[in-house]
Amino acid sequence: MLSDRPRAVLSDLAAALAAALLVLTAAVVGYVIEHRDGTLFVSAAPLYGHWGPHAGPGTAASVAVAVAAVAYGPLLAARLPWRKLLVAVWATTTVWTFSLALIDGWERGVARRLTTRYEYLQVISPVNRFHDIPAALRDFTHHILLHSPDHWPAHIAGHPPAATLTFVLLDRVGLGGGAWAGVWCITVGATAGVAVLVTVRALAGEALARRAAPFLVLAPAAVWMGTSADGYFAAVAAWALALLALAVTGRRPRTTGLASGLLLGLTAYLSYGLTLIAVIAAAVLLLGRRSRLRPLPYVLAGLTVVPLVFTLLGFNWWEAYRLLVTRYYEGAGGVRPYGYWVWANLACTVLITGPATVAGLRRAGAAALRIGAGLVPRGRTAREHLPGTERERLPGTAREHLPGTAPGAETVSGVAGTGVRPALRPAPGTAPRLAVLVIGALLALLVADLSGMSKAETERIWLPFAMWMPAACAFLPRPRAWLVAQATSALLLNHLLLTGW
Repeated sequence: MLSDRPRAVLSDLAAALAAALLVLTAAVVGYVIEHRDGTLFVSAAPLYGHWGPHAGPGTAASVAVAVAAVAYGPLLAARLPWRKLLVAVWATTTVWTFSLALIDGWERGVARRLTTRYEYLQVISPVNRFHDIPAALRDFTHHILLHSPDHWPAHIAGHPPAATLTFVLLDRVGLGGGAWAGVWCITVGATAGVAVLVTVRALAGEALARRAAPFLVLAPAAVWMGTSADGYFAAVAAWALALLALAVTGRRPRTTGLASGLLLGLTAYLSYGLTLIAVIAAAVLLLGRRSRLRPLPYVLAGLTVVPLVFTLLGFNWWEAYRLLVTRYYEGAGGVRPYGYWVWANLACTVLITGPATVAGLRRAGAAALRIGAGLVPRGRTAREHLPGTERERLPGTAREHLPGTAPGAETVSGVAGTGVRPALRPAPGTAPRLAVLVIGALLALLVADLSGMSKAETERIWLPFAMWMPAACAFLPRPRAWLVAQATSALLLNHLLLTGW
């Protein structure tokens, strides 16, 4: 799957070109529809924002981060000790996201993002409608519909109350206001890529995780991770799945299973749509060890905690969701044409994941087609069929090799044209496993798309699904060229458009 044969590379480029044409078509058709009848409610279709070339305090920093990540990212990803790599990914992602946000300036890019009339902080200042949290939860569903008294702003009404309570609790501990809310979302959201790497390593081996690391850092999604609460939601969902992956591969299954369940429950109370994370969770379970079902009682036990607490406090999730569907069609959701957004949303996904991800998904699809050969490589024992976190000892020798890498890979130089010395070569059978994981995320996104409940604004709404897809870039040879494409996409988007989130 890491082949750099001309035919494979041309197929990658063809896939990226087809995706670019999809984006161009969505932009042209969207412009025509919006200027003809105004039913899209966006000025820069298929994105929510408007044309406005600009630069700002973050311009120089964002270019510097991009250049450094392209030049040194693949090398450091191959050579850093695993834990230091995770810290480096989080730190670089945080700086990258902050620098992109600061292209719009501190006030517009960070401090005021979550204080607009649609956002969560509207119910905290100037009047705190959550000063009595139990009372607010009992009364929550009475303010969802547009014609209800003192109806909630759009984002409060459109999400379960755990989303709003996050900012209420931040305010109570002295971190109130838009600036702290923005910093929280960026800092926590930047850990999503780390969680994806932990998951990929547990399920498909360390070699592929290391190859994916630079692409997770430079994903254009960072444009909307800073500053959107959906970036924070993406991190919570990603860690729920990472802990589940650790549980089903035998890493402290009780503790990690229980923690995963707690976060899965919280995820469902941050966003109704994130119940579709269950699709990715199913892929994680499929890729687990033969004892994958052993931690499930602990997962289910943890999963009940958050719903039980909110139910006892008086919030009815099902009733709130029913009312949300009604409100969705009372507003722009009832006017925006499904026939446009059902495919234009996919153009949004191309923009937030980048051209390299399109090429990576093409290769993931090819790997999935080979899965008939089995998820477990021939010749491995039941105990060895998953790459572990511990180093595996080569039979008959005292040497060790990285889990999920081919024996001797640590001394192979220049594998698949990576330009990294030494390079990590994935062990046989790991590519289809990663393909299953990223295709699971793609399927969750497609279900959300077909539901019709995500017409427009998916560049932020689908962050929890889109964050998994750049992992498919681990299949690509010559990573630096593709990293340039990723970074360029993000920089152009943030400098040419004034995004709405």
